[in-house]
Formats: sequence, structure tokens, C-alpha cells
Amino acid sequence: MKLAKEFIVEPGHRAHVDKRDPSDTAGHKKDARLLEKHRRRLAELQDLLYADKRFALLIVLQTVDAGGKDGTIRHVMSGVNPQGCQVTSFKAPTPLELDHDFLWRVHQHVPPRGFIGIFNRSHYEDVLVARVHELVPKKVWSERYRQINDFEQMLVENSVTILKFYLQISREEQRDRLQARLSDPSKNWKLSLQDFKEREHWDAYMEAYEDALTKCSTKYAPWYVIPSNHKWFRNQAVSEIVNGTLERMKLHYPPATIDVSQIHLE
Repeated sequence: MKLAKEFIVEPGHRAHVDKRDPSDTAGHKKDARLLEKHRRRLAELQDLLYADKRFALLIVLQTVDAGGKDGTIRHVMSGVNPQGCQVTSFKAPTPLELDHDFLWRVHQHVPPRGFIGIFNRSHYEDVLVARVHELVPKKVWSERYRQINDFEQMLVENSVTILKFYLQISREEQRDRLQARLSDPSKNWKLSLQDFKEREHWDAYMEAYEDALTKCSTKYAPWYVIPSNHKWFRNQAVSEIVNGTLERMKLHYPPATIDVSQIHLE
């Protein structure tokens, strides 16, 4: 868990996102064999998690547009059995969701025990987008940090382990990735005018992320700032932290419900 210690936002301390290098690789070199090793181990651990059924794992992915949420899910989780994994992408809230508190729609998608759940964006949009675009008054979004912490603590106390990853890329890297999508017809479908308009609010988003990561990195649900300019390192770091977290759960297969020694097949 060396990378976990290196990229964690220490609870009670500022995240200092602006002082972190999104191109950092912690001295590592690209090694496809290592990522494949992590994938195989994750498949084993997920099978244990599913059989053990004492815990759930919730992975939260947040980043700016083109930051690599989809790529992380595709590369890190490619060996996972879909039967025990669920991915939820949070878009703009529906009228029904707006009629409830902002955490109502999120709670419904928390994974059950035995499952890995992945949030592609999450409840943190309500202190990011809602803040940057003034969708709600400051008095409202500023109280949400405490509400989020209380919500996450409740989940942890009910056997849900939470891993939160901020995939950090530079503004220049975002520009290059958006340009690549413009130049590739097979990726044009991913684009919207809003992606380009949001770049105008880069500084405001960085301030919002700084506050969210600082105020909501707790002992029970810390944030990790993963340098993500290099996609291979992003995948390697996330997979190492996920595997290390599952290993610390001390998962095991439950005993058989029948006496297998008495079963004789002919």
C-alpha cells in the first residue's frame, strides 16, 4: 500500500491539489505485466468478497471532463465478474430526484454486501457543479460537506468500505484529450458543447475540489489524489490501492452448507 500512503489526503490537512504533480509516477515505469497481475488478483479478491458477503466496497471516481473515469473502470476492472459489480453514472438529477434531499438518489445505488460498486461521478457533484454554477445558495452547499461526511460514516459503520479517487490531470492534458476526441470520429460521440464551456471554469473547479477533498477526507473514508496525466500509472495506482484494501478485509470463503464428504458422484 505504498502508493496509498503517498497519494492520500491526510484527514485534517489541506489537500494542496495545486502542489501535486499530475504527471508524477512515484518512480514507477510502465509495466503491462504488473497491471495484469493486479487484474488477476482483483478477480480472486472479488470472488472472495462475493462469497464472504460481510462487506461491500464502494469506489468513487471524480475528475474533470476527460479525466479518465471510464478508462479507469475499463482497464482496472476488466477482470471483475459483472455478477458482483455494479457501475452507476450520475448525470443531472431528474425532477423526482430534485424533490428529495441530494443524497437520496445516491443511497439507492450503494452496493450490497458482497458487491463492488463504482460511482462514475457521485454525491460530490453537489459540492462541485452545484457550487461552481451556483445551482444552490452557498449556505446550502457549504453544509453538504458535513452531511456527506455523516452519510459516509453511516455507510462505513454498516460494512461499506469507501475508496475515493480524484483523478488529477492538468489543464493542458485535458485540452490534448479533448482535441484527440475532436480528431477521432469514433470518439466524437463523447463530446458535448458543455465539455468545452466547463473549461472556462477550470479555476473555480480547482477551488471546489480543493475544499471537497480537504473537508471530506476522513479516517473512515479518505480521498486519494491519483496523478493521471499518464493513464498507465493511474490504472496501476488505483488497482494497487483497491487490491490492498480488499486484502485488509481478511476475506474468506464461508463453510459449506452440506457435508461434502458424504456426496459421492457416479
